[in-house]
Amino acid sequence: MPTPGLDGYAPPWLKPEHDDLAELARDFFTEQVLPHAERLERQGHPDREHYRRAGELGLLGLSVPEEYGGGGGDFTHEAVLLHEQTMCGEGSLGLAVHSGIVTGYLRHYGTEEQKRRWLPGLCSGELVGAIAMTEPGGGSDLQAIRTKAVPDGDDYLVTGSKTFITNGALADLVILAVKTDTSQGAAGISLLVCELSDDTPGFKRGRLIDKIGLHANDTAELFFDDLRVERRNLLGTEGGGFFQMMEQLPQERLVIGVGAVAAMQRAVELTVAYAKERTAFGKPLIGHQNTRMVLAECATRTRASRIFLDDCIARHSRGELDVPTAAMAKLWLTEGQCEVVDKCLQVFGGYGYTTEYPIARMYADARVQKIYGGTNEIMKELIARVL
Repeated sequence: MPTPGLDGYAPPWLKPEHDDLAELARDFFTEQVLPHAERLERQGHPDREHYRRAGELGLLGLSVPEEYGGGGGDFTHEAVLLHEQTMCGEGSLGLAVHSGIVTGYLRHYGTEEQKRRWLPGLCSGELVGAIAMTEPGGGSDLQAIRTKAVPDGDDYLVTGSKTFITNGALADLVILAVKTDTSQGAAGISLLVCELSDDTPGFKRGRLIDKIGLHANDTAELFFDDLRVERRNLLGTEGGGFFQMMEQLPQERLVIGVGAVAAMQRAVELTVAYAKERTAFGKPLIGHQNTRMVLAECATRTRASRIFLDDCIARHSRGELDVPTAAMAKLWLTEGQCEVVDKCLQVFGGYGYTTEYPIARMYADARVQKIYGGTNEIMKELIARVL
């Protein structure tokens, strides 16, 4: 089954099929990706071949119908995959975006022709997917985006830039938020599906952004200068992009929550193991009351967070996860991740501040969870609106 916590708790929505998926995912991450971890961190992005291998194993597009090359499952299957990726300590592949977000947009808003054109490639790993909303001038304020798409015959001409784009360095398929009507606010935003390569006229990839964490997961700038995109690549209706993003953001925030809880669980397990073998003042760290109290707090926070997450996953599977609840999940779970990882790192003492121990990387990786997918300050505003 997907790795249960130290207390043996496992999600109530688990079925036998999830067990097989979890085992396959663990084997893939530990045997085929993690041996290359140091090299991937140095190069700053994953290997494209690892996407293809994941596709061959059936690990991409788990919630995509089989007729489009996917696994025919639902969000619970995506959650199992992302949970195992975090528990294994694999941070290069941008599966949360590629499968957890991009395929969802195509499934919900794509025409039949668009689904058949793009979903099989995403599920096989021949295509790497990204979604580009954030711009240099702003992130959470999506209505203020400035990248524009001007009609030109059967095409749009796209001009502008995006930044902090996960999978941006490798992406072949980018769902791009643009202004198709600059006189409107939210109603002027549309989504275009852009098929891109390094040789595409009017398109340029910028630098890989040097981050304090997630060093092996590529995050890049994208630039557009009269990029020609066919009008048939419009996703949904012109002017409907903002509302499409609002509809899909609850799943994006749930994806973030899955990673947050898995990170909390991994941090507790690593720290308990360390506290049992490390000695201080003549006995293991776990033998000291303060250490036990800290670990008890972290284990309790993790268990409570797991139950909240599982309730959100169940709601989402029934189509009942609303915006405020998803915002609560993103807020509570990522705050908990940062708190638990910080407390666990402290137990390691000086070793916790060295990259020799995974807890140090987890500490650096955790911080961005409170920023992307909408900052936690925005989450509080979304929650407050319904009070």
